[in-house]
Amino acid sequence: MRINSSKCVACGNCTYVCPMGAIYIDPSLKRATINDDECVECYSCFNGLSQEHLNPTMVRTIRKLLSLARIRFDPEPDVCPTAAFEPNELAWPRVVRRAFSDPRVPHESTGVEGRGTEEVKTNDVTGRVQLGEAGFTIEFGRPGVGVRFREIQEMCWALAQAKVAFEKKNPVTSLMSDLSTGTLREDILGEKVLSAIVEIKVPVERVEEVIRLVWDVEKRIRTVVTLGVGVRCESDGEDHVVAPILERLGYKLERAKTNTGMGRVSRVVEQPKKDLVSA
Repeated sequence: MRINSSKCVACGNCTYVCPMGAIYIDPSLKRATINDDECVECYSCFNGLSQEHLNPTMVRTIRKLLSLARIRFDPEPDVCPTAAFEPNELAWPRVVRRAFSDPRVPHESTGVEGRGTEEVKTNDVTGRVQLGEAGFTIEFGRPGVGVRFREIQEMCWALAQAKVAFEKKNPVTSLMSDLSTGTLREDILGEKVLSAIVEIKVPVERVEEVIRLVWDVEKRIRTVVTLGVGVRCESDGEDHVVAPILERLGYKLERAKTNTGMGRVSRVVEQPKKDLVSA
């Protein structure tokens, strides 16, 4: 993303919508400026602000005249008054930033928007995780923090050494140059994204081992890590293997969310036919 300096009037509205704090008002230029290294190409500034296309010279003149009377003139907070944001034509590897950070862009490897994976939310259809298995989602980054692929690689290296199975239909997996070692492509390691998810699968007996491994690597990388564990319920609708492990490790389990509309019809009940009654 770039800001056209000839259009920018330094209203500052864009500085509040950037989830990475990458936009600031340069006091010497008196223009909004983007820190390209911190920008994750999420397009929040471009999509989140209305574009009014006002004449920049007119806006600057009005603000200057009003300032003489000690009156401050600012546009509405959700508006870029002069449409100063202009998307760049992103090339590789920078285009990876937008793929992982703009929720409206589908990943080429999976066709899924956002982080590029539905995780285990559609497991009843995809069948990624079966009885006796545990599926892990390891999420890196958050707004205001982000993550570079160099940090993600640290975790992938450790997971590969532990001989876990990486989910093939996952955008991070698709960027690995060597699946057996968890090594990512060299040309993307310095790229920063809003967040990314690594997915793996192990037998339920290895759940505690994997959790402790993630804990250990998390201490060495400079980002936020969120860990999710998914298992199939047994015939009584409960999990009697992984849940006790998580509770012993200090995780409090609560059922607070049920996804609907993401599965398929598994049982069709025929409605009894009603007799026709003629008048």
